[in-house]
Amino acid sequence: MNRPSPRALAERWVAEGNAASNEGRKEAAAVLYRRAIEADPTWSAPHFNLGLAAKMAGRWQESIAFNRTAVALSPDDEGAWWNLGIAATALADWGEARRAWKACGVDLPPGDGPPDGNMGVVPVRLDPEGLGEVVWSHRIDPARARIINIPLPGSGYRFGDRVLTDGAAVGHRVRDGRKIPVFNVLRRLEISPLRTFVGGVTLPPHGAWGTLAGLAEDAGGAAEDWANSVQAFCKACSEGTVDPGCTHGLSTGSKACAIAARDEAHLQDILDRWHGVVRGVLTESWTPAEDSDYEAW
Repeated sequence: MNRPSPRALAERWVAEGNAASNEGRKEAAAVLYRRAIEADPTWSAPHFNLGLAAKMAGRWQESIAFNRTAVALSPDDEGAWWNLGIAATALADWGEARRAWKACGVDLPPGDGPPDGNMGVVPVRLDPEGLGEVVWSHRIDPARARIINIPLPGSGYRFGDRVLTDGAAVGHRVRDGRKIPVFNVLRRLEISPLRTFVGGVTLPPHGAWGTLAGLAEDAGGAAEDWANSVQAFCKACSEGTVDPGCTHGLSTGSKACAIAARDEAHLQDILDRWHGVVRGVLTESWTPAEDSDYEAW
């Protein structure tokens, strides 16, 4: 009886590893992928799979090591290059990140440090395994973005946070008539100095919120009317393309407004500017979102 070739044996271990991973048995999957490497060290697939698992678990050095091997064995594997770039970005290894993005054909600003640039506005999903709130962000490079919405209380994020994003799109949102991919957030890289304050407004005149948003921005903060800006979608719409006719009966229940400010004095300065311009605005008390959500990071 003929023994299977090293590649055939490795393919069998990878197939079993993939099945274990899909069932949530991550440790068993890792053992099987390592068996595949022992059977055929020249095949990039098990190295890629281990690098992917390490990325999702936040084991960045391990992810870099496996993905380096994967791209050495298969230089055209864009997925491995992309995961290498994400892991290197997480560790601020800018030389390795730039090498990865160059291999993916990404045009970056010149230099040796962080490739800070302007790659447009993209939606990102906070806490993908939890509530999955989607906010808009400015994309700084292929794996970094700065949040430009005020996330809801309990999200653990703030306006202005810099976050690490995955490279695979999970759903889309429409902006200015264009479908834009949503990227899951893997971790926060830099916490914003702006805290989230939640309050309410009674019967604001027409255009008052637009005025507040502009004044808050001029003062180095931000303002958002959650009552009109927050929408809730079912999982299928959130992780796909939102169906405008979605009638799943979902509601955020939010009637609050939010201001991003450094502290209470900064908040009051923004409100005073607003009251000085717009008459007849009645504001309720403003309270800070629980900072315990941020201390966990």
